[in-house]
Order: sequence, then structure tokens, then C-alpha cells
Amino acid sequence: MLIDCGEGTQRQMMRYGVGFTFGDLFFTHFHSDHIIGALGLMRTLSLQGRTEPLRIWGPRGVTQLMKRADAFGGERLTYAVEITELVPGEPVKRKDYSIVPYPVEHRGAVAVGYALVEDERRGRFNPDLARELGIPEGPLWGRIHKGEAITLDDGRVIEPATLVGPTRTGRRVVITGDTRPCATTIAMSQGADLLVHESTFGDEEMERALETGHSTAREAAQVAAAAGVTHLALTHFSARYSRDPSDLDREAREVFGRVTIARDGMEIDVPYRDGADGD
Repeated sequence: MLIDCGEGTQRQMMRYGVGFTFGDLFFTHFHSDHIIGALGLMRTLSLQGRTEPLRIWGPRGVTQLMKRADAFGGERLTYAVEITELVPGEPVKRKDYSIVPYPVEHRGAVAVGYALVEDERRGRFNPDLARELGIPEGPLWGRIHKGEAITLDDGRVIEPATLVGPTRTGRRVVITGDTRPCATTIAMSQGADLLVHESTFGDEEMERALETGHSTAREAAQVAAAAGVTHLALTHFSARYSRDPSDLDREAREVFGRVTIARDGMEIDVPYRDGADGD
């Protein structure tokens, strides 16, 4: 998936080796710096002969906006475009996880953030105990792990709780888009593994942040602390900080410990809190 599509998006995708095979484009809002790259990217996908549908999602107004973009230039796309206007709080369900839009506060825009929320995972299976109980490795193990009681040839009934531990929480990643610090982000980010929060300005530009509906780095850190997140990534810097965002890093760290300054091409690993590898 791709969240927002600013100017130069496809150039950066090529620069960092990101494939053009994504299926979903999510918009947080419709200010030009978040949408202007979509027109060129959609044409490029068509020139590449794409036939798979492109699913486009966003807050109220996305249908009208994207129909205008599709008509601009006159060429017919080689693929279908499926547009959905999202209702905050109603999840987009996928295999093993959901994408949950929620309302944020950005001046002059209908705007949402997104929480990527994994489903609960099954508890750990105890293979050593299974062998001790004489349960042959194979399909029976899978059935027990999925929560099914089994009956062995000798008549013993093995309940899943005997061999499977308690369920484990999945990961949660929250991406705010453009916003003032707000209660909805704190609520959606409770215990999140990663919060990607805009931090357009530093402390000295607090008035400007209020005026434009953006956040300072310190405010983003205050949100992270209030929500008890594990990791905060700061992004969406004003041009004055783009060469040297060290002041933003320092101001955030005065409030919250684990801060990363996002940069182009960065990849952030989000491990399971229990140290699992995804089993």
C-alpha cells in the first residue's frame, strides 16, 4: 500500500527500488503536497500495462477528486480504479490485519490518520509436551493449534489449552498524516508499536503550527508519551529543517525517549513485543 502521493513519489519509488505493484493508495487528506504525485503515478502504471485494479481510499471527497484526475490528460487507463470514501472508525479488513481510519485535526481539510492493526495471534504451541503426550507430529498438531480438541486412538481427549498458550497481541502502527496533536491520535495509538507523527515545526514556530494545523516535534512526543507507544518516528518537516532536523530530534527527546527522524528511503523494523518472528 501507499499512503499519500506527493510530488516526486514515483521518482523516489524508483530510486529506492520500491515496486509499482502496490494495490492500494490511501489519502489522509487532499492538500496538494499529499496528492499531486498521483496523476503522474497513475499514468505510469498505465504505460507499464497494468491490468490489476488500483484501489483508492480516502476521506469524504476522494471520489470527486480522483474522477477529475482520471479524466485529466484524456488517455484511458489500462486498469480499473476502485474508489472508496472511508468512514472514520470503520476498518478496511485484510487477511490478518485491518486498516482503521480515524479523524485528525488539520486546518482547512477533512483529514484522517490510519492505524494498521494486526489481529490477535494464536498462542505458542508446545511441541515438547505434545511429543510427551504421544501426539504424532503432523495434522493433529495443526488442529490443536487452531483451537480444536482432538481424540487420540487410545480415547484420550486433548484440549487446546493443554498445548497452546494464551493468545498474543499483534502489532499496531499508526500514521497520522497532517494534524494538530489530538485526543483521537492518543486513543488510536494506545500501546502502539510505532507512531509515525508529523512534526512540521520546532518550538520556535509554535504559533505557526497552531495557525496552519500542524504539530511541533515536542507535541508529537507528548502524544507518543500519553499513548505509551514503543517507538516514535517524526516526519513531514518544514523546509527550514530538511537539511538539519537535529533541533526537532532534541526537542522530542526531551519528552520521549525512543525517537527516529524519518528520512527518504528509511525502513523501520517493527518486531513483535514478545520477540516472536511472526509465527
